[in-house]
Amino acid sequence: MNKAIVNKILITLGFLFAYRVLAYIPVPGVDATVIKDFLDQQGNNALGYFNMFSGNALERVSIISLGIMPYITSSIIMELLSATFPSLAKMKKERDSMQKYMQIVRYMTVVMTLIQAITVSFGLQSGTELSGAILFGEDQIYLFVAIAAISMLAGTMMLMWIGEQITQRGIGNGISLIIFAGIVSSIPSAIGGTFKLVNTNELSYIKLIGIVAVIIVTILAIIYVELGERRIAISYARKVLIQNQHKRIMNYIPIKMNLSGVIPPIFASAILMFPATLLQATSTPWLLSVRDWLSPDSVFHHFLMFIFVIFFAYFYASIVFNAKDISDNLKRQGGFIPGIRPGEMTAETLNNIASRLTLFGSLYLAVISTLPWLLVKGMGVPFYFGGTAVLIVVQVALDTMRKIQSQIIMNRYQTLSAVGL
Repeated sequence: MNKAIVNKILITLGFLFAYRVLAYIPVPGVDATVIKDFLDQQGNNALGYFNMFSGNALERVSIISLGIMPYITSSIIMELLSATFPSLAKMKKERDSMQKYMQIVRYMTVVMTLIQAITVSFGLQSGTELSGAILFGEDQIYLFVAIAAISMLAGTMMLMWIGEQITQRGIGNGISLIIFAGIVSSIPSAIGGTFKLVNTNELSYIKLIGIVAVIIVTILAIIYVELGERRIAISYARKVLIQNQHKRIMNYIPIKMNLSGVIPPIFASAILMFPATLLQATSTPWLLSVRDWLSPDSVFHHFLMFIFVIFFAYFYASIVFNAKDISDNLKRQGGFIPGIRPGEMTAETLNNIASRLTLFGSLYLAVISTLPWLLVKGMGVPFYFGGTAVLIVVQVALDTMRKIQSQIIMNRYQTLSAVGL
């Protein structure tokens, strides 16, 4: 393997190791053992779900307890705004203005982080179960909230920086890899907890086999769909073939069955977790009812998850797949789809194919995100298991493997051209 690729992999692993170290740095003034005991009893609600995505950082009351979700929420808001306002969309596309666009996302992340951090801090202080977790006196509650909010803000900003560094200097998408590492880090404890339930007869062997079967089928289904693509045949004019007879010309346009990738479930999870986090500190009866409705253990949560995943699948596919640009590039290169007139008719054909694939891809993502929970819930399993975590882990792993493979192929071509072959 090329040295440059090895260095990128080592840089990625180094930053992910730094992320895991941050998960063990606690917020000052909190007894983490009290929080852990509380979260052990709350595995099926929003706190347990949030704890899973943060890599168990929440149960340690780490400075990265909020994880990278405030950044993702800010990115969602900016994506929606850029789709609404042409000036923001233009800013995002232009290279010189992209830095200003990202700066707005960072400022919005600061606001989102402070809102969630203050809410969580007051929730720790006001919760009856967590009253013994705060080491500050009652007259110092505002001092504790200030320290906790600043600590969590610093942690989230460091995570955002780590994600950007991985994307620029490492392999793969940094934000997705951070979420991936957080979920994977909780797998050993989840396996240990499952066997503990089996040993105490709280979980039968038949149910355990059923859970393993659901996980295996889910993983195989994800791999099958993620590796699938629709190939649209292309023909080139004779003049183009003669001019490029010593070069390889792709004779098809590959369109992935899942155009939007892992983004829809991540966006949907962030949208649902944000209000659930804010409602943890409430004591108002009707807000408590709303919190219960949004709990990951409720059917309504998964109904919203299903709808949001489909929405974001269509929304993100419309951003990443531009049929007009593909049609124009194909026309400039002298290529055409057999039986289809170049130009607008080609763009319309590509749009129709992409729309049908997006329909299938969005339903696939929505089903994978919700069906495993329904199956496991139907077995009467006493802990939360959802397809969203499995979907993110498998998709990020496949995407990272593709990028490593593309880097290897690129380096081979560079080596061959350097030696004159």
